[in-house]
Order: sequence, then C-alpha cells, then structure tokens
Amino acid sequence: MKRIALLPLFLLLALLAAPDRADAESLKGSRPNIILVMTDDQGMGDLSCLGNTVLRTPNLDRFYELSTRFTDFHVSPTCAPTRSAIMSGRHEFRNGVTHTIKERERMALSTTTFPELLQNAGYATGIFGKWHLGDEDEYQPYNRGFGEVFIHGAGGIGQSYPGSCADFPPNREPDGRYFDNVILHNDTLVQTEGFCTDVFFQAALGWIQKQQQAETPFFAYIAPNAPHGPMIAPEKYKKRFADLGWDEATQGRYGMLENIDDNFGLLMQKLDEWDLWDDTLVIFMTDNGQAGRSGRLNGRRVPMYTAGFKTGKGSPYEGGTHVPAFWRWKGVLGEGVDIPALTAQIDLFDTFCELAGASIPDDIQDRDGRSLLPLLEDPNADWPDRHLFVHVGRWEKGEDPNNSRYNKCAVRTARWRLVNNRELYDISVDPFEKQDVAADHPDVVAELRKAYDAWWEATVPLMVNEDAPYAPHQPQAVRYQKQLEERGIPQWTPPEL
Repeated sequence: MKRIALLPLFLLLALLAAPDRADAESLKGSRPNIILVMTDDQGMGDLSCLGNTVLRTPNLDRFYELSTRFTDFHVSPTCAPTRSAIMSGRHEFRNGVTHTIKERERMALSTTTFPELLQNAGYATGIFGKWHLGDEDEYQPYNRGFGEVFIHGAGGIGQSYPGSCADFPPNREPDGRYFDNVILHNDTLVQTEGFCTDVFFQAALGWIQKQQQAETPFFAYIAPNAPHGPMIAPEKYKKRFADLGWDEATQGRYGMLENIDDNFGLLMQKLDEWDLWDDTLVIFMTDNGQAGRSGRLNGRRVPMYTAGFKTGKGSPYEGGTHVPAFWRWKGVLGEGVDIPALTAQIDLFDTFCELAGASIPDDIQDRDGRSLLPLLEDPNADWPDRHLFVHVGRWEKGEDPNNSRYNKCAVRTARWRLVNNRELYDISVDPFEKQDVAADHPDVVAELRKAYDAWWEATVPLMVNEDAPYAPHQPQAVRYQKQLEERGIPQWTPPEL
C-alpha cells in the first residue's frame, strides 16, 4: 500500500482537487519522504538546462522541467559553511563554522540539527557522501541526528590537513583517489569498489528501498563530493571531452558532472519502480557557486560557461552563492513553476520540520531562516523582504575576525546586493553585477551597512572555534588504524536494487 493513503483526509482531498497546486495550509504535517541531493562545487553554469551547450545532463534537465524551481536561491560561498547552515537553520558563523579546515569546520555541539528533530518525529535519517562538519567522534553525523551513515572523512576524499580534518589514510593515495575508497558505514569502516559517486548513490538507494518496504518515512541526504577537485572521473565519462579537445582537468570535471546526471537518472528510475513519487519530495541543489571557470580547448585557454555570473565559489558576489534549487513532489508541487522569491539554505530547517510535523523546541538555537511552505503552497504568496548575510570567512588561524569584518562580505535583499561594504548592485535589473550604483543610492548603502554591522556584532561572540587548538591526532586515521589492527577492513556488499 502506498503511504499516501495514510495522509490526512484533507490533504488527499486537496491533491485530488488540485493536483498541480496544493491548497493553502495543506502541507504542514503532511510527512513526505524527503530526498536532498546536494552536489559539491557544481554551479548554475554546470547544467545543460541552464544553458551549458558542452555538457549533457538529460536527467537533471527532465527533473528541472518537472520541478518547482527557486530561481533566487542562495547558499554560502564554500562547502562546510553551507552544510552547517542547512543543518542548523542559521548562518554558519553562528555555529562556529568560519572555515573549511583548521578546526573551524566543526559545527558547534550546542547546535540542534533538523535530522535530530525528524528522528523525534519518527523519520529514518541517512547521509551518503560528504559530511564536513567535524571528524572527531562527537561531531560525527551519527551523533547529530543520522541513523544511517555512509561517508568519507574531511571535506573531500583524500584530504588531509593539520588538526582533526583528514580522510581515512588509504583514500589519500594519489592513484585512483576517487575509486575503491574506504568509507565509514555506521560504526564500521568498509572497503568499497568503484567510482565514489556511483557508490554513494548505490548505498543511498539501497537504504531508501528498505525504508519504502518498511513503510517508514525517511530523510535521505545524498551529498557526493563530486565535482570537487581533484578532477577525476571514470575514463568512459572523460572520453567524449577528450575527443572534443578539452584538457585533462576539464575532462575530469565535466565527466564527474555527467556521471552525477546518470546517477540522478538512476534515482529517478528507482522512484518510478518503487512508486514513491507521490509520497516523496526530491530536491536537487548545490553547495556553493561554480568552481570550474576556465579550461583548455585544443591547447587554448577558454572560459567555461557560467550562466552569466562573473565569479564562482569563494566569492561574496552573486556567483558565489546563487545556485540551482529544483523541488519536485509529484501531484503536490507544480511542474515547470518558477518561484522568484529570495530564499536560502537557512530556510530548509524550518521547512523540513514543518513538512514532517516535527516539533521545534523553544530552547534550541535561534534560527535565521523561515519556512518555505507558504511559497510551496502558493508560489505567489506574500514573502516579506529580508537581509541575507554573506561572508567568505577563511581568515588565518588565530587572527581577530574583526580584522576581516568587511573583507569578502555581502548583504543581499530582494533587490540589492552590497559587496565588501562599498559596492552596490541592483540585482533586479543587473543580475550579473556589471554596474556599481553605490554613488547613486547612498541611502540604500547606509541601510545595508547598518544591518550588516548589527549582524556582525551579534555573530562574533558565537564563533566558538576561533581559539580551538589543533587536535594532536587525526581521528579518522586513528579510527582506521585501530580497526585495521583489531578486525581488518571488510568488503562492502552493494545492495541489490
């Protein structure tokens, strides 16, 4: 029996009466399964449905056509910050995440995550791929609300940095770094076979199938490390780009992107087979702006397609934070619908909790986001303007954050973007920030500066990792060596789908 039969009668009637649009107030507590697919360093220019003529992404193109799309959706400029903001519903600095390494990628232990609250509401929760919010035991996802864990360490497969942020030692070998990786599966390190993205999707799909068979509502967080560098892809995915004359790095990056598309197509196929679309909200998004911005074609340096943005990952401009966000819930959300409201990663916490009927305690962290349910129920709903605050962070360890207060920062409203406390862009008519209009609108600059200064003053005391000493040992290296000596590293058996 499909789980939708267990939904409230009023929601069933709403779906029957208006299959292309949910009635007002109909989504709260509707308890869909939620699948969040978030890729790493993929930007607006990395999809053929958004104008890239070199890439072929037919599955994501089809998903785009079937989806409700948030067309002004923003994340953080780099990866651990975005993940922290999603998990907590507030700006990453307020969780102590001001970097991607140097003990400043660890999400504050005082933070309550939305997967914890979903678990309390009866959801199964699983993560597959990249965590990047702390490698020490107390920071790991099995202690932050995830019942199923299938992850690499650090911020990318094979990474190793001073302190605690480092992947398992075998993954650091340069040959075949994204192949045949050691992965943490719950409490056991396992040896996998194959390309990392294929493995993460395979593990996720096997787990999803189990939840479907058990009729358990679930949250699946599929977070491959691709297409993060180094640029490595299976040869069959690189060949087409090699034949076109692209350099090795571009072959690897574009190959990873087309591999992601194939895996997303497999996800769509399995949701068809398992009859899960009616009960499941599926989201595709990325964690920051586009990382690959140029390559060599037949030996000549050429720009890559960027969908018009002048910057990408690690930038306080639009290109650093403006990302794809495609949402599909068959029969509930409209197909081919664009929602232009200013939205962000911090909004997912309250949105998911409201959908799941998960109670949000009064005594957890204050949140900066707001529920997206009004827009999901009515794309034309009133959506009050807001300030989104952006800061790239990444100042040196031990440095006073106040020295970087206005360095690589931004304030965004529905119309304006103030960058580095001095440049002003009217995004409503200049989405690619070609003309600085600060001199023409001193009142807007003053208002946005005032909002930013108040936010900064309130945020600095919450940067709890600034003085954290480096850990004396890399915890994932210690974990690997201990298991290797005590019981070895078993082979992972892929689920049969």
